[in-house]
Amino acid sequence: GSEWLKYQADELNIKISNNPVDVGVRVEVPAIVMKRLTDIIYESKLVYYTQLFDDRVRTFCMCPYGEVVIEFSDGITSVNGHSYQEHRTENTNFALLVSTNFTEPFKEPIAYGKYIANLANILSEGVIIQRLGDLELGRRSTPDRIKHSIVIPTLKEATPGDLSFVLPYRILTDIIEMLKAMDKIAPGVYSKHTLLYGVEVKFYSSRLELSECLETKVDNLFAAGDGAGITRGLIQASASGVIVAEEILKRRNKNK
Repeated sequence: GSEWLKYQADELNIKISNNPVDVGVRVEVPAIVMKRLTDIIYESKLVYYTQLFDDRVRTFCMCPYGEVVIEFSDGITSVNGHSYQEHRTENTNFALLVSTNFTEPFKEPIAYGKYIANLANILSEGVIIQRLGDLELGRRSTPDRIKHSIVIPTLKEATPGDLSFVLPYRILTDIIEMLKAMDKIAPGVYSKHTLLYGVEVKFYSSRLELSECLETKVDNLFAAGDGAGITRGLIQASASGVIVAEEILKRRNKNK
């Protein structure tokens, strides 16, 4: 619905701005590696600013004892993760996402993210999997090399390949630097056996110009939730709905 919303904003002359696009990989390691963190905080939120490019890299959707899964969106195949109450695996997975804010004249961050995801789809007919050790050696992973890893992939459908043919140098460099930093608090993250799945992309709608109560310049027209480009998660989206509802009730009571 992002294109529809953009069209409506143009028709109503509501100013919009581009949100960043998050592009990265899903990392899979033995659960014991992350246990020190996940036992205390089920889903750790780690943010790192790289030394080389000063880019923002963050962990997202950490899945202790979970599985890596395929995600389909608008004809694009990407990767995600889940944890299940009913069963556990021996692995923990999480996303590493690099946030990029594009400036003029570029105004299509969603198209950029889709392009990278589509490139991975072309090379692998789906999702690419690569050992970190193979990436460091500048070679693709093969089925035999994946079998030699101590980490058994939970996403069996992933195709062994080379992520350096998909992700831009800057993004790949940011991810490697983040993994090295994480290894200091979770030893074993930066290992040749660590599995990288690509790509994971998070699309965010264009952000509407809104007041503090999430009202547009059109009287009594509010925008809430991820679709309005003002939130990035379930809890924030829910909270924005409450803010709008309270403001509407306040105005209704005032007019009685």
